[in-house]
Parts: sequence; C-alpha cells; structure tokens
Amino acid sequence: MKRAVIAGFLAALLVSGSAYGYWSTAGSGSGAARSGTAVALTLSPGTPASQLYPGSISDVALTITNPNAFVVQVGRISLDTTQGTGGFAVDTGHSACGLGALSFTAQTNGSTGWDVPASGSLGLHLSSSLTMATSAANACQGATITVYLGTS
Repeated sequence: MKRAVIAGFLAALLVSGSAYGYWSTAGSGSGAARSGTAVALTLSPGTPASQLYPGSISDVALTITNPNAFVVQVGRISLDTTQGTGGFAVDTGHSACGLGALSFTAQTNGSTGWDVPASGSLGLHLSSSLTMATSAANACQGATITVYLGTS
C-alpha cells in the first residue's frame, strides 16, 4: 500500500511537471502598429497690447492652434521672410508706409519654447519683438501691420 501511495505521488509529480512545462513555453511572433501623421500648426493674429511708433519697440500678438491629438512643442518663433515684403505687409490704406523700417526679433521664451495643447490653442504676446526705426515714414501713422511668422 505504501508503495502504491509513493508511486501515485511520483506519477502526480511527473504529470504536474509536464503541465508546468506546457504552460511555461516561450514563443515568438510579430505585431503591428501604425503611427499618425502630424498636421501643421496655424498662426493667427491677435490684438497687441502696445502700439508701434517711430523709434519704439512693441509686442506682437498671435494665437497658435494645434489640430493634433498630442501636445506640440514650439521652440522658436521667427519672421517668415518668404511672405509679404521681407516678412511684413501693411493694410491697403497705408501702402506708402515703408516696411524697411520694421524689424522682428525671433522669440524662444527664454530658450524653453512653448507647449501648444493637444487639439487646442495658445495665445501669446511676444513682448519687445517688433521694432520700428525712427526713419519710419509719416504714412505709417494708423497703419495695421501684418507680421508673418513661422515656428520651429
């Protein structure tokens, strides 16, 4: 009887060892994933807090809109000289305003940039970024100036 119990115990041990071996086997294979495509940010004009006049430095106001489902980090905002006249335009009623008197200083938010929220927007006032030289023409009085900007 004692031998039968020991034999039964050994048989159970062998079976459980086989079951363990079966359930702990390794495998290999592959899976699939698909990445999305990033959509470009859009920049639209805001209302500046300060006015520009000859010899002054002003802010530039804008809103950055992010249509992506993830946060986008903008490290730098700079003048897009491929648009307008060297990156600037003036309303039609002030076409005699010489745009050569304007300059824009690229902005980096103290080298930290800006995080534009997923599917959201971020309003910015880029202080002390737009300069008008003292040589600006009288024709610039009351003008609305467009500053074309790009992000990177």
